[in-house]
Amino acid sequence: MNLKETGILPREKLLQQGASYLNKEELLAIILGRGIRGKDVLELALEVSHFLEKSVRLPTVEEISKIKGLGFAKACQIVACLELSARFLIATNSQAICTPEESVRRFSFMKYEKQEVFAMISLNSANKVLKTHVLTRGTATQTPIHPREAFIKAIEDGAVSVLFAHNHPSSSLKPSSEDIQVTTTLCRAGELLGITVLDHLVIGASGYKSIRREYPYIFEKGI
Repeated sequence: MNLKETGILPREKLLQQGASYLNKEELLAIILGRGIRGKDVLELALEVSHFLEKSVRLPTVEEISKIKGLGFAKACQIVACLELSARFLIATNSQAICTPEESVRRFSFMKYEKQEVFAMISLNSANKVLKTHVLTRGTATQTPIHPREAFIKAIEDGAVSVLFAHNHPSSSLKPSSEDIQVTTTLCRAGELLGITVLDHLVIGASGYKSIRREYPYIFEKGI
């Protein structure tokens, strides 16, 4: 992929269509600004994207700057953008969440965690975010969660519904049998409390899985 093949500059595309229509490489190209001789900005962005996808944690400036065409300044920009995006999404509470795709952005900070982290988003009756909470941190393979820990913040927030997520440091996106059991327990506890569990996401370096989409029956009331 290069600029000749796309026919439109990423910045122009953003202005004309909006940021949501840009792929990862185009967004990175805007951050990078320009390429180098023999490698335009989209080709450079593609290399950076592949590097980030293979990373199992947030890379350092020194690691990213080893990519040919990236200097110290551009590497700093990329690391700063990754960290800022995670912090900003955690803190922004005005947008309604209706799909796993909309919620996973707020859990993106979990992608590079070396230990399992269990987090929750509390929502009001209009599905707007009240708060995002990190509930527990565990080992490299598991994080225990009790319904009391899972819902205490939701009760304090006055939540009507919640979204849970935890990461797999191993990068596997397949929900484990323990994940299924925990999700079932949380759904039943939510019923008793009058707080609906909308989904439980498994976050990994390569993406995410929605347990609701994989096992919808768990979220049916009365089961």
